[in-house]
Amino acid sequence: MNFNNLEWHDSIIRNVMIDRSNPGNQDVLQIEIDWPNGTRSILFFKNVYWANLEMNFGVVCPESILKAHSEGRESVLVKNFYQKWKGMINDIDLNFYEIETNTTRSKIKIIAQKFELE
Repeated sequence: MNFNNLEWHDSIIRNVMIDRSNPGNQDVLQIEIDWPNGTRSILFFKNVYWANLEMNFGVVCPESILKAHSEGRESVLVKNFYQKWKGMINDIDLNFYEIETNTTRSKIKIIAQKFELE
């Protein structure tokens, strides 16, 4: 499944949850999404190494998604992240994921090994 090919526009974010119940071994960010076709699923970002949630609140309206995309090692953020770790994680394949919302102009940015949709 390709992250960039999912039907992001006008999907709704219902819930965001961070699971660090076993830090370093289970660092998962979950986003519950209602898709435009009427289905609901949970997007799991697994082996998260970094996340930045620039989220705005206070708007009484569902949080719809404007767009989302992912990049691999070619991402400037991923390259900078590898440099920050000074070679200690160079053997780990990391990806950059970004979700931008319509409703509050929020941005969710994640560097993780992979994502899964359930």
